[in-house]
Amino acid sequence: MPSPARGVRVPEDQGAGGEVGVEQGGRGTWRHAAFHVATTIATPAAYAPLPFAVACLGWPLGVCSLVVGTLVTWCSSLVVASLWQWNGEMHASYRLLAKSIFGPWGYWYVSFFQQVAAVGNNIAIQIAAGSSLKAVYKHYYTADDGAMTLQQFILVFGLFELLLSQLPDIHSLRWVNAICTASTIGFAGTTIGVTIYDGYRIDRKEVSNSLQGSTATKIFRAFNALGTIAFSFGDAMLPEIQSTLRQPVRANMYKGVSAAYKIIVVSYWTLAFSGYWAFGSQVQPYILSSLTAPRWAIVMANLFAVIQIAGCFQIYCRPTFAHFEERVQAKNRRCRPWLWRFLFTSAYMAAITLICAAMPFFGDFVSICGAVGFTPLDFVLPALALLKTSKLPDNIGLRYAVKVLGSAVAILFSIIGVFACIGAIRSITLDVKTYRFFHDM
Repeated sequence: MPSPARGVRVPEDQGAGGEVGVEQGGRGTWRHAAFHVATTIATPAAYAPLPFAVACLGWPLGVCSLVVGTLVTWCSSLVVASLWQWNGEMHASYRLLAKSIFGPWGYWYVSFFQQVAAVGNNIAIQIAAGSSLKAVYKHYYTADDGAMTLQQFILVFGLFELLLSQLPDIHSLRWVNAICTASTIGFAGTTIGVTIYDGYRIDRKEVSNSLQGSTATKIFRAFNALGTIAFSFGDAMLPEIQSTLRQPVRANMYKGVSAAYKIIVVSYWTLAFSGYWAFGSQVQPYILSSLTAPRWAIVMANLFAVIQIAGCFQIYCRPTFAHFEERVQAKNRRCRPWLWRFLFTSAYMAAITLICAAMPFFGDFVSICGAVGFTPLDFVLPALALLKTSKLPDNIGLRYAVKVLGSAVAILFSIIGVFACIGAIRSITLDVKTYRFFHDM
């Protein structure tokens, strides 16, 4: 395979904010950045398992893990945004940014984990979309005979995503993601409201917040929960999003990331804590499965979930599409680009849909994707990149503190990623033994 292209050097520009070397073709504003970031992070598949993750950890460790995850990923996002043109060159993808900092191994490191994160994320959220579509369907069709299965709804969603996959790039999805951001707020508001409503309806004496199972089960469920929290803050697409912005690029990205995180903090924390309070240790991995009334509000929440997931799926399949298109262009294939895109996207969607239909274990895929895909990219790599590029404060004491903190974050979250992966693999193994393939969950 050809060596990856270097970042593009652009002329220095002392425009607004005094930013050097901003992208000349970017058209997006900070609002578009906020739409894209909120869409890629705050998905229903990220919200939905948080109460279950807190339930697996208990109140003290659950609250601490969620708060730390929020702060670390917010700071990591700002670090990645600050390094977008750290050496005067424009790095339009996470892979090229990593190559400029770490050399060829950085390119392949990000390529591998970005693909794992993207594919794992899309498997998890397609299962979630299928589950939400089935929940809406069951609200209107209550008979068991002739009812559609989860696999059929997963297939319907896959066909819709194949259609959206023909759009050329991330910027062409800006209005889709604006709608998805509105759906994120709608989903969070509706789900939180119904969760609190159900919590007051339930006899509080029947709700237990104690950890369930044997000592080994508690430990592995805690590992699994850490992977789930990592998944909930996953965003392996920041440089790709940043390359769509107009100047001043860094200022727009900082503002967009911070705006997105305001939505994330309020909605994540409220749903995670209210869900655990309402249902205790009996809360389901997909919170919508725990809700009981009012039915119309549950239908709304599921519809919001499907709309939001439709946009998130597209953001995460773009690195895979871009990698394929680079290969096609490098080999000078004499074929219309739209035809190559259609053939590849069809193969991609067929593979993802088949896996989702065969093993619709939502919680397991969320955890293993967070552990193997998002932890290296969103927690470990930004800390290492900050240390490697020497973009540190001039003050000696502050510089030393940043080095210690960056090293601690990289080491701690590498260990957490390994433990979370162990917990997720154990959970998948148990589910495969319990359920048959293509089980209608």
